Amino acid sequence: MTDSTMLDWARDQVSKRAGQAYEGLQESGRGCASVIKAYGSRFSSQDNLKESIYTAAIVLLLFSTIVTYIVRRRNLSKGAGRPATPTTPALEKAASGSSTPKYQGREWGKWIPSDFHIPKPDPYPDWSVEHTKPLPYRPFRYGPKYNVTMGLRSLKHADWIELDNHYPRYHADKAQRIKERGHKCCRTAPEAYPAAIELLEELVDYLPARYPSMYKRTAVGIDNLWSGESFDITKQPLPEDPMQICARLVQDDLAIMIERPDSQYYLLAGAVLLAGFWRLEDKYGMVMSEIHTSGDVPQFKEKLEKGMMNFFRRLKPEELVARNNYFMQVDDSLGWSWSIGSEDSPHVSWNTAEKNRAIEHHYFRSERQSLRRLPKSGGIVFTIRTYFLPITEIVKEDYVPGRLASAVRSWGDDVSRYKGKERYGEVLLEYLDQKHKEQVERGLDVSKEDEVRAYPF
Repeated sequence: MTDSTMLDWARDQVSKRAGQAYEGLQESGRGCASVIKAYGSRFSSQDNLKESIYTAAIVLLLFSTIVTYIVRRRNLSKGAGRPATPTTPALEKAASGSSTPKYQGREWGKWIPSDFHIPKPDPYPDWSVEHTKPLPYRPFRYGPKYNVTMGLRSLKHADWIELDNHYPRYHADKAQRIKERGHKCCRTAPEAYPAAIELLEELVDYLPARYPSMYKRTAVGIDNLWSGESFDITKQPLPEDPMQICARLVQDDLAIMIERPDSQYYLLAGAVLLAGFWRLEDKYGMVMSEIHTSGDVPQFKEKLEKGMMNFFRRLKPEELVARNNYFMQVDDSLGWSWSIGSEDSPHVSWNTAEKNRAIEHHYFRSERQSLRRLPKSGGIVFTIRTYFLPITEIVKEDYVPGRLASAVRSWGDDVSRYKGKERYGEVLLEYLDQKHKEQVERGLDVSKEDEVRAYPF
């Protein structure tokens, strides 16, 4: 059953149940009126009393009808939308406690292996490397306030890795960057090597089950049926860094954080090839907090650091969470945004970007990040899947121009600096406002947006 078929079925069921409830309440109202009428007939000499009773019955019937109509409309509105994937409040609430590390039943830096195994996923319905389009992540909200949060939500294990028909470009770009910059973009520290091997083994098990038309499990590893590549993961030593092999298999960038005896998490393994704005060589070996403060992440110390560290320490192998973010880019390079400077320059910044480039050069860059703890090694794996589309494409979608313009205007000074708004804001906002105006003029009802979409789509 397709998503649209399921949605139609759900809408029909809601309408049917609401209609039955509506008829039931009407019948109840008519029953009440009949009882009151019969009771009133016993006092036929009291005309005024009878009239009052009839009036009361009519009011009761009218009230029940109005209430049922309102409930029916709300249910239909809920049924018309995409299944919501909101931030999971319990995740961030649990992480917002004391910043002092608590006893975990083990020594810091020494993980007790878990016997958890990620469930075998069902095949992705009708997946095709030619036809399956990228999921339409649009993780921006209306202003006037821009909230800085971790924005975590729970994921099903089956949805760990997302692939689509942009895979050929990502695969080619990664292969080229590995050839040219592999030693700078893919690294694994000795203490993180077991975690990197574990990640590779997990992908080798997961991918053929989830995408059987793309991958085949072999006795020694995995075959990529589209590219013709075969990977033997039993060789000792492996022919290349295990993180580099992982990178060749998926569209995501990958990173592994390892806990050390000081209870802090360090970036000790990564294959970061398509990040656009940051380089693994700058962050490799850093503690979690330093990774963010060195990148001037807005309000990290005030609003994110404590919760993030507590969340990392409490994350269990059974849990899988995700978050989304978004940026603007004023060039079309997926791997490295050259507009902020040379990838080999010691200092890169938005200050080097050409100001107010034509809208044709503006791109919407969004990341869908997942986090999970590897059960055997205890390493925490980040998968960072980038979605990269021209602004001129996404504004064709209903509601997107107006909501994105509102979101950009909601950025505070710190967020605006971080996202480089000063270099493109004027051109971008003028264009978004115009496209929003065109949508409204052709009849788009902005008040109905919540009926057809849910964050982060």
